[in-house]
Amino acid sequence: MAIVGAFDVHRAQLTYDYISTETGEIRVGRIRPADREHLRAWLGRFEGEEEVVFAVEACTGWRYVVDELRRAGCEVHLAEPADLSRDRGPKKRAKTDAADARHLRELLQQDRIPESWVPPTGVLEARAMVRLYKDLTEERVGWAQRIRATLFHQGVPSLESVLDASGRELLPGVGLSPAGHRAVEVGLRQIDRLSAEIKMLGQELRGRAQVQPGCRALVVAHYGVGPILAFAIWAEMGDPRRFSSSSDAVRYAGLDITVYSTDGKRSRGHLSRQGPSLLRWALYEAALHASRLTSPDHPYYEAVKARHQGDAQIAILSVARKLARRCYHTLRELGSEAWPAAA
Repeated sequence: MAIVGAFDVHRAQLTYDYISTETGEIRVGRIRPADREHLRAWLGRFEGEEEVVFAVEACTGWRYVVDELRRAGCEVHLAEPADLSRDRGPKKRAKTDAADARHLRELLQQDRIPESWVPPTGVLEARAMVRLYKDLTEERVGWAQRIRATLFHQGVPSLESVLDASGRELLPGVGLSPAGHRAVEVGLRQIDRLSAEIKMLGQELRGRAQVQPGCRALVVAHYGVGPILAFAIWAEMGDPRRFSSSSDAVRYAGLDITVYSTDGKRSRGHLSRQGPSLLRWALYEAALHASRLTSPDHPYYEAVKARHQGDAQIAILSVARKLARRCYHTLRELGSEAWPAAA
């Protein structure tokens, strides 16, 4: 007897909808709380079944659901959220978890699931590490901005080197209120703590990138792509062989331009911003180096910038799209050699 079903994943519960293709019986319900232990116990009902197929949307929380489904011997299909929303069409009724699970199950039955790549465990771990690195750097920037805001609010002359040793030596003598001094001191301690974590994690990421064939190839082949950015691109782009062309890789990164057009009227294009934000960040950071005279992309960067009235942002994004295509080809040419897990 074949079982075909789907899960709608939320933090509080997992909503399921599955059907027995032999009897036509449909069962719906919820698993609470949404954790490994309760999902594993629930999946025990399918023990002995010859064929069990489930679909899960690739939203936050899918990883442990897919792990447990595979552990139970089920066939798993991971659905791409953006394409799934498009296939759902215009809203005709109230959106509910049960309706989403049913829609996903029906697409699975019709063999219309917009498939998303399920990364191996090594790649998932690599993604988690790079995302942690970026979160830490963003938090450090936030504390630096708080310090500068405190100084400006209390009329202190700009201390651009406030995070350097020279700037810190000047802080005790500036005219801050007691609360202002305390806010700056707390901010500096947080920055020191985050800097230590970032340095340690950065060293680990560089070490992994040096022994990972795909990351090494990206560093060697592309100007501006250092070990950490290469590790991020390798992990977030995933296996490029699942894309039919480099344009699909650009679209996956969310760097493609979307335009709304109707009756001869055309809106200004905007980035789609669909796909992994960390991949966009890594490609953008690498593309920033195109403004340097030594960059092989500098002539292209200047040409695009001049064509758009000196808009450097558009030029950088254009270079980022070129880098996405090149990285796609670099990893694709390596094939399976690019995918040994980083040690």
